[in-house]
Amino acid sequence: MRVVIAGSSGLIGTSLVPALRQARHEVIRLVRTRPKAPDERIWDPDAGTFDEGALDGADAVVNLCGAGLGDKRWTPQRKRHLVYSRTRPTSVLARAVAERGVPVLVNGSGVGYYGDCGDRIVTESTPAGTGFLANLCRRWEAATEPATGVRVVRIRSGLVLSPSGGLLGSLKPLFACMLGGRLGDGRQYMPWISLDDEVAAIRFAVENPDISGPVNLTGPAPVTNAEFTGTLGEVLGRPAPWMVPAFALRAVLGEFADEGALAGQRALPTVLEQHGFTFQHPSVDAALAAAVAA
Repeated sequence: MRVVIAGSSGLIGTSLVPALRQARHEVIRLVRTRPKAPDERIWDPDAGTFDEGALDGADAVVNLCGAGLGDKRWTPQRKRHLVYSRTRPTSVLARAVAERGVPVLVNGSGVGYYGDCGDRIVTESTPAGTGFLANLCRRWEAATEPATGVRVVRIRSGLVLSPSGGLLGSLKPLFACMLGGRLGDGRQYMPWISLDDEVAAIRFAVENPDISGPVNLTGPAPVTNAEFTGTLGEVLGRPAPWMVPAFALRAVLGEFADEGALAGQRALPTVLEQHGFTFQHPSVDAALAAAVAA
């Protein structure tokens, strides 16, 4: 297949590109600066323009665009940017795939769609929750609507466990200094997934013609924050006895603390499992051990 990727320079994209090529797919990367490699094509989502022929012959488009959710405090300006950086590229690509006859659009989203779910199990049929993140994900997914006649897959990703960067990139230095511990009461669920399984699931969605609509990209055994931090401490050989109180998280993270750190989703990958996807790392122990060893 010829797969065009937007957002290929991020945590997931940099692993997805070689994985698709190893599977003998041709990959074209959409970039916003002057192309520096033969596989790059320039596009400007603000203007809605592409290099001529950028989508010619494409069998699928994968859109992973979006600014980091926890990188900065959520000021009103930052919130607008978080929404725009997702909805604008998505709407441009959705129209483009429909106009150019590209049969598949795999588009990013997140399990934040469900809001804070406590210990309630959620699947792809669970309705949207409340809060900024849930509203962001609703708008993100709604931006795919112009892709009429296209198989659209909306990948609701959980917390991706990568050997470098992402969640573990922030946590490992704390644990190395014996400062690791649960966040708040630790009862919030963490919908984790290994980077290997995240990438494999996106490829699975691209290649499987029977998959469409929302798909949870999470591990099959979600755990609470207390369980996660305890397991990470064991894997790193560092105890995690501490507790970061909610008020301290709010002081440092602002609004993101309540929706990103102290809230959670007990999300299950029902659609993936129904279609026969096999997880390389089916438990958080295996996922963390793989990420730390890499």
